[in-house]
Amino acid sequence: MPGRELRSEDLRELTRDVPISRGLGRSYGDASLPPPSRPIAANTTLANRFLSFDPETLTVRAEAGLSLVGLHAVLLPRGYFVKVSPGTQFVTLGGAVAADIHGKNHHVAGCFGAHVKSVTLRVADGRIVTCSRESESDLFRATIGGMGLTGHILEVEFGMQRVSSPWILQESEQIPNIDAFLEALDAAARDWPCTMGWIDCLARGRSMGRGILIRGRWATAAEAAGRPFPKPRLRPTVPFEMPELVLSWPTVRLFNEGLYRQHIPRVRRGVVHPHAFWYPLDEIKDWNLLYGRRGLTQYQCVIPRAAGSRGVRAFLEVLTARGGASFLAVIKDCGAEGLGLLSFPMPGTSIALDIAIRDDTQALVDALNGRVLAEGGRVYLAKDNFTRAEHFRLMEPRLAEWQRIRRAWDPDLKLRSAQSVRVLGDPA
Repeated sequence: MPGRELRSEDLRELTRDVPISRGLGRSYGDASLPPPSRPIAANTTLANRFLSFDPETLTVRAEAGLSLVGLHAVLLPRGYFVKVSPGTQFVTLGGAVAADIHGKNHHVAGCFGAHVKSVTLRVADGRIVTCSRESESDLFRATIGGMGLTGHILEVEFGMQRVSSPWILQESEQIPNIDAFLEALDAAARDWPCTMGWIDCLARGRSMGRGILIRGRWATAAEAAGRPFPKPRLRPTVPFEMPELVLSWPTVRLFNEGLYRQHIPRVRRGVVHPHAFWYPLDEIKDWNLLYGRRGLTQYQCVIPRAAGSRGVRAFLEVLTARGGASFLAVIKDCGAEGLGLLSFPMPGTSIALDIAIRDDTQALVDALNGRVLAEGGRVYLAKDNFTRAEHFRLMEPRLAEWQRIRRAWDPDLKLRSAQSVRVLGDPA
């Protein structure tokens, strides 16, 4: 049965009798899709108004459908930027809370939820409830990272930061293997607020995990001197679905080889456009068409710090042995676990992969999850479409407490998604 998506500027009316809300639909799986038996969702994107901004406390209150694009269009020219941003600006505030997004500065700033002051929800029985650390704190902890399953997010109040300029000072460095990469990430985290890297997940042997490390921070006014406010950049478009061979193993290997080799000199430093630093994939419109008719899934996990480079290397060995070719493999350093009961990060190493969907994708994800389980890690639900319920239960020791709180507010499980049916065993 085909699903329906309802749109309105009035979220309070829109969310009266639907099982799930969704924003811009940029999660990689079925998290914002409705369950099969109730194929209807509330789209929040028309409810995108600023409600207040306090320049003294740097606090914004806005409707859940406001995106980071809209937020920064208004506030970045005035010298303000969100404290935590993911790798795309096409995410709504409701989605940012539901997925408890994180970014390149997690080791410093934590997740988005760390800076949320309150969330206003329509809960399952129809009431409008505002929760925070001080009021309905259990509901607040379950909502941060709760994938929209504790209530329809209507409004979000959160903190911003002042920035010294709208430009980024960036350093990039060629790194020869995964052991050196993890050492470099750890060293960079001591001096830089933003760190991440691209790794060649097809390289083997002594070159396994080679790649490009990126370090960044907001440029000072002196470093950005003479540069006007950065204009939106032209976005090239992928014009049509590509044949599967475009991202086959041989072509991805050639792409990775070229990307690694062309980074000359080994260390580069300069002031760059903020979109190039924060949102590189947003620079290419419809980039997902590169993956052809069957599309892609993204897989993101975190390997605990205690596993060290051995655990990360073991994960990469499973990936390469199964031919999990990915031309986009991102590695980041994660800091402390957040407030949200289902928030993704934990202290360790995050690896995110774009994987073209093939006949063996489920078997590949099963094998990767087996390795993650063996190391005591977990996967990110906002980027999941294949994890089995039994694997997720084993990964997530906080699940029982989250389920207790969810059931207290929604005993009949009125609020659910296609993902909650698949991963949590909710009624279809």
